[in-house]
Amino acid sequence: MAQQGVLLDQDQFCCSVCLDLLKEPVTIPCGHSYCRSCIEGCWDQDVLKGVYSCPQCRQTFSPRPTLSKNNMLAELVEKLRKTGLQAAPPPALYYAGPRDVACDFCTGTRKQKALMSCLVCLASYCETHLQPHYESPALKKHKLVKATAQLQEKICSHHDKLLEVYCRTDQQCICYQCVMDEHKGHDTVSAAAERTEKQRQLGMSQQKVQQRSQEREKELKELQQAVESLKCSAQAAVEDSDQIFTELIRSIERRSSEVKELIRAQEKDQVSEAEGVLEQLKQEIAELRKSSTELEQLSHTEDHIHFLQSYQSLSSISVSSDLPSIVVRPLQYFGDVSKTVSELREKLEDFLKGEWTKISTTVNIVDVLLPPEPKTREQLLQYSCQLTLDPNTAGTRLSLSEGNRKVTFTDTSHAGVVYS
Repeated sequence: MAQQGVLLDQDQFCCSVCLDLLKEPVTIPCGHSYCRSCIEGCWDQDVLKGVYSCPQCRQTFSPRPTLSKNNMLAELVEKLRKTGLQAAPPPALYYAGPRDVACDFCTGTRKQKALMSCLVCLASYCETHLQPHYESPALKKHKLVKATAQLQEKICSHHDKLLEVYCRTDQQCICYQCVMDEHKGHDTVSAAAERTEKQRQLGMSQQKVQQRSQEREKELKELQQAVESLKCSAQAAVEDSDQIFTELIRSIERRSSEVKELIRAQEKDQVSEAEGVLEQLKQEIAELRKSSTELEQLSHTEDHIHFLQSYQSLSSISVSSDLPSIVVRPLQYFGDVSKTVSELREKLEDFLKGEWTKISTTVNIVDVLLPPEPKTREQLLQYSCQLTLDPNTAGTRLSLSEGNRKVTFTDTSHAGVVYS
């Protein structure tokens, strides 16, 4: 607490211009004290005006006061210096940065950040130098705004006066002198009145922008939902199509297996039946060959008695004519089956080709966005087509020509009217 008291007392010995301990302190007629170099620097800027003022209370003096050293104050400051205490510098956040507005009345290498700007004085003030505008009755009437670096933009470049009027004719801000000179007779209003009107228009624009923004957000959500639904629908269609084609492939494979089994079964039956007949034929051929050999031997015997005795037994051997004749079909017994399967393949391919066109058309009509409404002739012509009229449904007084695209109306009481 004691240290805080020292710092508080020490502040009383700081110059309000350089914010440091007083150096060669002088006291001006209003009672405020400054460093000699600081107050002389301020007054040197006012030489042309011939009126000198206090940086704190703004009291004016004319002629320029003679400055005398305040010995008592100088001794106190020297004692503070000898004790090793230094004045607490203002916090760094009070100093003006690169993007801040600097106080116009602060001196030294670093100026404090301005809090307010005066539209009458056309200057910006830090917290310390702003106090006279709150304390002096004359300065209280000045218009203060938040500190701005664009004070010169508020001044008329022709008359060096504050811009307070708006010319609607030329759409620009002007001063009162401009109203009497180059803008005489123009539609002019106060800047405040024009601001009110522009503020109203701005409100309407903001309302339209917000409404449009809400509409766009709604459209965005609808489009996002449509895209998500489209993705889900596409995935479902892919899975369904894959399942259907898988089932179709399995069905074809099943039919293929059935055809194979049918062919193999028919082959087995026919081969079994043929092999039975082959066995019979082999036995019959063996017996016939044996009989032929015996008959051949008998025909060459010279013993008449043996011939006659053997002939009786051999004569009973004869070729039976009751056996059915065997007719063998031409080759390629299953060639018709291959042909039929080939025809099935061609029919299936033709069917799939026709159905593919239908599937492709169905897929291509799926759209997320509606096509834009045509506005130009070129955009409209893309939907044009040649109209052909049906002569069977045309009226009795209508005559068609030019490939049934031109109609002529004929009436006995009126001249013919042609529509094309």
